[in-house]
Amino acid sequence: MSDLDRSLPGIDTRVPSVARMYDYYLGGKDNFPADREAAEMMIEIGRQMGNDARQIAQANRGFLGRAVRLLAESGVRQFIDIGAGLPTQDNVHQVAGRHAPGSRVVYVDNDPVVLVHARALLAGAPDVIALPGDVRDPDAILDAPEVRAHLDLSRPYAVLLVAVLHFVVDDAEAARAVGRIRERLTPGSALVLSHIYEGGAADDAAEAGRQVYSATAAGGIARRGHDEIAGYFAGLDLLPPGLVPVDDWSPGTPAGAPVDLARPGILAGVGRVPGQPAP
Repeated sequence: MSDLDRSLPGIDTRVPSVARMYDYYLGGKDNFPADREAAEMMIEIGRQMGNDARQIAQANRGFLGRAVRLLAESGVRQFIDIGAGLPTQDNVHQVAGRHAPGSRVVYVDNDPVVLVHARALLAGAPDVIALPGDVRDPDAILDAPEVRAHLDLSRPYAVLLVAVLHFVVDDAEAARAVGRIRERLTPGSALVLSHIYEGGAADDAAEAGRQVYSATAAGGIARRGHDEIAGYFAGLDLLPPGLVPVDDWSPGTPAGAPVDLARPGILAGVGRVPGQPAP
């Protein structure tokens, strides 16, 4: 862990952080022993389920990049990444900037370690800002003065909820938050979402995974099925290939292509608001 993180007040290094666990899955170094211990427990549980937590994290990161590229190439120039996590390679602003120079990005997270790292990384990047916020209160994010000054929300923008919504354990609260985001999206805007999925995993292995996450700062992880996750895209045009395992999501893959929904992992999809943006 870096000296920067050790100097942060109010960080209990004995409590695992889902952001730092994810960093560990991706091969990063911004994590504490408690994070590594919890992550290794999930890696072992994943083996019992027949998957690899590291590979799933990498696949989820790949989905993020492909989705941002698709939207950037189709005209979206504004991105709000809620639950952005610790910086790694091919962050949203890097992908968007390669395919649509001048794209503007807002990173949002409720982890102070994430924010310190993001602000250090983004120093001198005028098209990118990072601010505190929580997916449970999307209006506070979208109405924040910094967001209003940085983005024009009357124009198309994308909200990214990548591997974050499953940490909102209460089903009604999660549905309300995503519903409010959908209500705020303007024509041509998009919702990019991925969500953990137990598939046909044995109940004892799935429960062991939930117990690991219940001891993190997030306080737990939700168990939701395909239909419930698909409901988060209600009223949006779900882009092909639809809501599929994260490593099967790729532009150009036709809707209805065979996928294995019994396989535990992460489901992913991109939905756009119908209609043309305002002139």
